[in-house]
Amino acid sequence: MKSKLLFQIVFFAISLPVLAHPAEPLEAADSLSFDAGKREERNVMLNASDATKPREIQIGLPSEDVNVYENGLPAVYSSAVHQLSRHWRNDASLSSVGLMSPMESAIKTGNIAYSVDSHSKIGQKEFKGTISYRTNLFGWQNIDMNVSGGIGNKWLYTASIYQNFDPGNFKPKFKDFSDRTQLYHAGITRILNRGKISFIYKYSNSNGLGSMVNSAPFIYVGDGSVKEIPGFALGTTSYAPIGGEFKFMDIIDGKIKSGRWGDFTNNQAHDLTAILDYSLGNKYLLSIRAKYMDAPHANYVDFGGSSIFEATAADGLFKDDSEKPYTGLAEGRRTWLHIGKVRNVLFTGEISKLFGNHDLRVGINEWYYNLDYHSSSFQWIGTVSAYPDILNKRYADGSSDKFRGFNELSPEYTKGYENKLALYLTDNWNISPKLNVYLGARLEYYRMSANQLPFERYPGFHIGDTHTYPNAAGNKTTKIEPHNVLKNKLNYAATFQATYQLTKHFGLTADATVATRFPRINEYAGVGPTEEQYKRVTIPLIRGGITYRNNWVDLTSMVTYISKSNNIDQQNVTKPGTTQSKTTLLIYGIKTIGWTTSAEIRPFKGFNIHALFTYQKPTYNNYFIKSPFEGVPDLNANGNIVKEIPQILIEFDPSYNITEDIKLWLSFRYFGKTYANLTNALYFNGRWETFGGITWNVNKHLTVGATVVNFLNQKGASGTINGAELLNKEDSDKYKNYYMSGNYLRPFTVEFSATFNF
Repeated sequence: MKSKLLFQIVFFAISLPVLAHPAEPLEAADSLSFDAGKREERNVMLNASDATKPREIQIGLPSEDVNVYENGLPAVYSSAVHQLSRHWRNDASLSSVGLMSPMESAIKTGNIAYSVDSHSKIGQKEFKGTISYRTNLFGWQNIDMNVSGGIGNKWLYTASIYQNFDPGNFKPKFKDFSDRTQLYHAGITRILNRGKISFIYKYSNSNGLGSMVNSAPFIYVGDGSVKEIPGFALGTTSYAPIGGEFKFMDIIDGKIKSGRWGDFTNNQAHDLTAILDYSLGNKYLLSIRAKYMDAPHANYVDFGGSSIFEATAADGLFKDDSEKPYTGLAEGRRTWLHIGKVRNVLFTGEISKLFGNHDLRVGINEWYYNLDYHSSSFQWIGTVSAYPDILNKRYADGSSDKFRGFNELSPEYTKGYENKLALYLTDNWNISPKLNVYLGARLEYYRMSANQLPFERYPGFHIGDTHTYPNAAGNKTTKIEPHNVLKNKLNYAATFQATYQLTKHFGLTADATVATRFPRINEYAGVGPTEEQYKRVTIPLIRGGITYRNNWVDLTSMVTYISKSNNIDQQNVTKPGTTQSKTTLLIYGIKTIGWTTSAEIRPFKGFNIHALFTYQKPTYNNYFIKSPFEGVPDLNANGNIVKEIPQILIEFDPSYNITEDIKLWLSFRYFGKTYANLTNALYFNGRWETFGGITWNVNKHLTVGATVVNFLNQKGASGTINGAELLNKEDSDKYKNYYMSGNYLRPFTVEFSATFNF
């Protein structure tokens, strides 16, 4: 949850989460459709940074993850604690995966975003089965299977098993797998005279190492490029320690406890979903979706870094069992242990009916989310090497430690619930064969009760401690204990879209959507906003453009404006060139103006091209950081380009059916220059992410395939540069040929798959 924006927005384009390593991108029916009421879909885009997560196209506003709905309800209510990839994969249990448009999502869920909309298989009268096996050159093994069928004339059944054994691109020494995920589904359906009712049980058990193995050191050249540190290959070398015990202070009771790397990543969840589709007569259709989910273990570990420095004997750092001071490259490292328990009770009911040219829908959401969450943090210094050593720090008084700074950096705590009760309605109105209007409105009663710790963090911070804080009136001693925050608010959303067909081929489209919300329970896990800072978050989205369609091309060109006010973020900042770090709460805005053109081109039978070009300028608004370090100036980031967000995006995805049974496909993604820190002093040059593959339908039962990831074998870095948050542009020259750490691209990988249908 630390340093994340809890706003899910991906406009112009989005990717769908796929199996850990897909054999080929799934194809959607439409590239970018703006027909009112029609689902906006796109080819599934592959992830060049992490094989277990959805790839996020972040255009304009940063996102935490992709909104994913399963059978009309959130797959996970919030991925801030219970991470999406621990409970949902695009596996054999699903009958379809599509997208909800931003307008539809805003009205049905309250979030302006392209939302993944998935639906479970429920079975059919005849027996069907499928089993898939996937592997790669690094030893990944994936098995995914489903069987379904009928029992008599009134009953259907389905059952699925998903098993993922992924060691990653290198073997983590403290865990057998980088991702070990198990999913089990079982469902039964009763056919009714006017509809059907289904009950689906799902169990997930997942362990993923995430950021513990997704960062690496490199040399920042100074011109936007990076190069590898001698002896440390990006993507195939581990920057996580070998193993052994670490010590941390539990934020709950202040006790010093021991743990092992990888022991805090367990996730388990049970959910039971009921689905009813029923005709009420006179063309009224009733749809009910209800789910109860209990996740008693929703845990993960975050790793972070600060600045890499040249350690000398004066630093007093020692390797285990050594009396000789360590000299060489070292980095201050941070670790957060996130421990959560989550329960959901979710209900959505909807009635729809056609009235002449009107397609009307009236729905209700009753979504309850219970959260019990805390995290503890600690710091350590490690060597800059493969499987780094954790160094002992020896002090003048003869004492020493390996782990320190307990709970100084953004330890979190929140316990409570939030509840959303909403009424919504939509009207898809075909006024004439050329003119269509889509209208929607949503009114939501939002209630939140959260126990939080509204205190500035310090070394040794924990519940039950007493601490003296300086203030204008003198020092004040305070006991650290939870305080309750209770909020009752009204949120709203509204949308309007009009499309007009000028000629047989040309059309005009324009839409405007606005959604509001107030800070959510997870935003109180840190210090949280004060009463004065508790303000309505408003997200307006305005788009307009043209469409052109004929029998070989489907093109859309749009200009878009989107913004978000009062965004809440908890940012860890480091004093440049040191390992000193502090946590600060920020409330600011972001706005983006962009232009995108998307096209599906079918020049001849069997050949298809998806192409997209986007130019945008996402900037910060009211972004100010008061420097917590002496000698470091305050940061005013107003007008700066949002970090990690490229201004130019290009997508090019050709595919060709060599025969009816053999398909060749390629996928190219270009990400333009991205800034790696808040001041825009450091940046990464544009990069290509590439994929390619071939599939062969051997017969009606067997399909085999091969995929190549990063076939250009780029050794690039992405994301932010640790420790450079407050670096001034005037000092950027000091960072030429500078050792830093950050995220990297997946290395060249070859994957194989086989699917057997019976």
